[in-house]
Amino acid sequence: MLDHLIDLVGDRNALALGGFVIGILFGAMAQRSRFCLRAATLEVAHGQAGERLAIWLFVFATALIATQCLIVFGLFDTGAVRQLNNRGSLSGSIIGGLMFGCGMTLTRACGSRMLVLSATGNLRALLSGLVFAVVAQMARDGALSNVRASINGWWTVSADSRDLLAIFHMGHGGAIAFSLLWLALGVIIALRIRLHIGKWVAALGVGAMVAAAWAFNYAMSTSSFEMAPVHSLSFTSPSADVLMYTLQPPGGGLSFDLGLIPGVFVGAFLGGAYGGDLKIEGFENGAAMRRYIIGGCLMGFGGVLAGGCAVGAGVSGASVFALTAWIVLWSMWIGAVITDRLIDQKKFWGFGHVAQ
Repeated sequence: MLDHLIDLVGDRNALALGGFVIGILFGAMAQRSRFCLRAATLEVAHGQAGERLAIWLFVFATALIATQCLIVFGLFDTGAVRQLNNRGSLSGSIIGGLMFGCGMTLTRACGSRMLVLSATGNLRALLSGLVFAVVAQMARDGALSNVRASINGWWTVSADSRDLLAIFHMGHGGAIAFSLLWLALGVIIALRIRLHIGKWVAALGVGAMVAAAWAFNYAMSTSSFEMAPVHSLSFTSPSADVLMYTLQPPGGGLSFDLGLIPGVFVGAFLGGAYGGDLKIEGFENGAAMRRYIIGGCLMGFGGVLAGGCAVGAGVSGASVFALTAWIVLWSMWIGAVITDRLIDQKKFWGFGHVAQ
């Protein structure tokens, strides 16, 4: 079937089409479930275990379980996955994760959540998302790239030391068993708070899209005549890619990521329209705007420095048990909690609390 699609529309168009379809499904289910790492993190920081944490656990555990099952059944091979086969940066993972966690607290949304909120009319998320994409491009290939490369080089780790399953001798069966514990915790919380079944389904679907992206890009890499990178969902570099694609002359090459971002936007819009959540929301004052701009800058630079966003590293990278991805994830949690306590609870720097 995939070979027929490639013959019909070409390699690059097939990649973009796959990204668009997966993006629509991800966007719609992320909008309906209200999936967001920042919201889950701050629930825990405030001593709660509620809806946002349950949803994040569903997404996280489903992505891990489904991805590992793909590997077990031979539908996905990590041999070409960047997070496991290139030299990694521990300094970038820690510092970038902390910066991203700080930024997502200031913008009150992780990278994917900003895109989802933008699609439903949230102008705060739209502005911070644009800043996020611009700074990500600057950090990846522009004026900030030398600074980013320097920090990444402070503390590195070899490729053969990035696979947590090999380090702990767990195997894929052990990884699935470990992930089932996270899923069980999510189920316990969801039952206790009586989470609506629709949000169960949507959250499980979001996690499944991470595995679907792994499977699709792996299948394309084995079927396409062109080089197709094996990766899953992420929103830092893809946001920068979409920004640059819109600024360059028409006719540039398409990719999975260039289909993904518009797909998520469309899916989130449709999810918002279905739930009656479409409405224009702006800034309360200048302090709120400054907060969102600074947050977008921190997320853009931090996401590239860390090698992924809350989804790209925190879920996609974690699903293949890459050491650096798990370090990024924990660093994001720490950065978010510290920023919440300094900014929203103690109201340092005059930002105070703003609406989501």
